[in-house]
Amino acid sequence: MGLFKHDARVIKFDVLRKAADLAYAGELTEEKMNAYYKDLIPGTKANYRCCVYKEREVLRQRGRLVRGLMANDVEKNNPKQIVQVIEAACDGCTIKKVLVTDNCRKCMAKSCVGSCNFGAISMGENRAVIDYDKCKECGACTRNCPYHAIVLTERPCKSACPVDAIRWNEDGIAVIDENKCINCGRCVASCPFGAIEDISWIVPVIDDIRAGKKMIAMVAPAIQGQFEGVSLAQIKQGIKELGFYDVVEVALGADAVAKEEYAELKKHKADGVPMTTSCCPGFVNMAKIHYPDVYKKNVSTMVSPMMARAKMVKEEHPDAEVVFIGPCLAKKQEAMEEHTSVDYVLTFEELAAMFISKHIYLKDYEGENGAVWEASVHGRNFAQGGGVSKAVIQVAKEAGEDGITAYYADGAQECKKQLLLMKVGRFNYDILEGMCCEGGCINGPCGISDAMDVRKRMNAENVNMKETIGETLSKVKFDEMGLHLHTNK
Repeated sequence: MGLFKHDARVIKFDVLRKAADLAYAGELTEEKMNAYYKDLIPGTKANYRCCVYKEREVLRQRGRLVRGLMANDVEKNNPKQIVQVIEAACDGCTIKKVLVTDNCRKCMAKSCVGSCNFGAISMGENRAVIDYDKCKECGACTRNCPYHAIVLTERPCKSACPVDAIRWNEDGIAVIDENKCINCGRCVASCPFGAIEDISWIVPVIDDIRAGKKMIAMVAPAIQGQFEGVSLAQIKQGIKELGFYDVVEVALGADAVAKEEYAELKKHKADGVPMTTSCCPGFVNMAKIHYPDVYKKNVSTMVSPMMARAKMVKEEHPDAEVVFIGPCLAKKQEAMEEHTSVDYVLTFEELAAMFISKHIYLKDYEGENGAVWEASVHGRNFAQGGGVSKAVIQVAKEAGEDGITAYYADGAQECKKQLLLMKVGRFNYDILEGMCCEGGCINGPCGISDAMDVRKRMNAENVNMKETIGETLSKVKFDEMGLHLHTNK
């Protein structure tokens, strides 16, 4: 869903913009943020919660995340747990999983009562009544009601999580199991109240820009089409106006990854072992945490395109700080791994907030035409579902090899299914491309435009790109940088 079609995301954006305003002015304090929350929600009339005081507390906790802090004033902090629950926003989601609706006729068969093995259902004055102290949420009553009057209603965050990492505490507040969470952001995207959000690094990035540090931005391929009516060249120029020394494309790293994954795939094929791609950190986390045998045996040992491009930047500018800009939350966690060359990660939401804070209007710029053709169209298409494996196959074709087969797992649930098939030896393709976001990175949880619009704009801008992956990579010396192996296995 686009940024400005979701009220919770608009409010999050307002807080990001205000934090950027104050950070650029060197005046960011908790007191000034708290004063802003009162300006944002004035008077005594609440819009979404029971009272304005609850709404301001939600903003305060959201503001803590924007400043890189834990939302809920807790002392314990796992910096790699990027996704956090805003308790003040979550406590309004008190729905029960099993509910008796008005369709109940209080029938004589009492099928619901007879099917419950826990004595949790009885007949009330007007309809069946559930004793939630006894209910085990097994669903037997819903299956046996002849009127379908008893329904199962799962909380959106719970139903969206592919790895069962969300549970409830005694107060009904969502709790994230950090040992299971893959930081894919599916819960963030699904919560209608924005009660699950990501920790932001927007403040330290702005602080370092103000301090005059050499900051180089790397834009994810999915940035094309995020801003309506402007080209990639205009976006790059706008980012430079924020104070960045230079802006480069991660798509060039994607070209390098495609070439090296093809080389690795040949070894896998010779051994009769299928291989997965390494692009999506949520997918890699899923394999690493929940399918460790598959991770060791099948997951590509290539770094992600983000890491590959960052290493190129560090080779050329060892004194620079590297900032990845993309639609993905899991990239923030990936940027803290041992093999990282990335200093910070910003989302498209955070970038847009910085643009507005600095009064930068992308349509005002002509763009730098010489920087547009940095990568191939195949590298840029890593942002779209299926684009990663297609790029690997493209490298094979350029090398004169045909017949490579690939399967694209579209979304986290499909990734889980295909990893399970791979685990039991029933995956019958050469390559498994996994993307936790349906449609690929263009549908990431922190995108600012609808994925279909982004796809159309990307394809229109890239329609005349004809350069092969080999031709693109002939311009850089990535072979000498040791990009093909990481050390996290």
